[in-house]
Amino acid sequence: MRPIPIEFHIGPLVVHTYGIGLAVTFWFGYRYFAYRLRKAGYSDRWLAGTFVWIVVSAIIGARAVHVVANLSDYTSNPLTVFAIWQGGLSSFGGLALAIPTGLLSARRRCPSLRAAIAADLVTPVLVASWALGRLLGPQLMIAGGGKPTHQWFGMYYAGEIGRRLPVPIFQALECAAVFGVLMLLEHRIDKAVRPTGVVTAVGVALWSLSRFFDEYLWLPHDVGSLPIEVAGLVLFATGTAFVLWRALGARHAKRPLLGSQDKDAPSPVSAGSRT
Repeated sequence: MRPIPIEFHIGPLVVHTYGIGLAVTFWFGYRYFAYRLRKAGYSDRWLAGTFVWIVVSAIIGARAVHVVANLSDYTSNPLTVFAIWQGGLSSFGGLALAIPTGLLSARRRCPSLRAAIAADLVTPVLVASWALGRLLGPQLMIAGGGKPTHQWFGMYYAGEIGRRLPVPIFQALECAAVFGVLMLLEHRIDKAVRPTGVVTAVGVALWSLSRFFDEYLWLPHDVGSLPIEVAGLVLFATGTAFVLWRALGARHAKRPLLGSQDKDAPSPVSAGSRT
């Protein structure tokens, strides 16, 4: 059984499936976020300009963190630092640079959209995009598989010997489950004004926990594994602590967390009128 092709030719042009997968994923994220903005009562006319900066910063941040974590692989041939079509993008690095870039740009282009509300709107988008991106990214790149396996569900990947755990598929399923939890949570609390930050915190906690188990159970351990595992646990603890804090605050105010009124969150009607 042969690995999934990672490139094909159109005349003299070499087209990498990994790059196509990234492009489709970014397009999906843009369209879905625009839809969620409109649904919440905000204008999405400002998003196109901001999204360009988000994409650029995400790729730069993701590549920079990956290169730093695996510096020994690039010292002999520094030009391979720019060969992102071969894979090698850190999720945490991409998010670490793209999220602040997006929030700063959104604040300038859409002042009525508060950062906390924007985070709640974009978190399900990021999780859904991550699920799609796993199938269209690492699944189609060099060395995209996990640890060696003899199980029937093992797959062959370019640049790796023998069957490998199809970690990108596992990750896509994990994120699909997280997305389902966020949609269920959002549905339950949409009847009233959403408690700001809860959707974001739950998304961060569950996604980070899944990343920890991905690194610990499925992926080969390398130089960058331990920092990712630690970061996953720290973010899981942070998100969980925030949700507990909101729950305790709601209990102290003698009202339930789900369906509670956040006095700082604008209603969709008023938000739309200011954009």
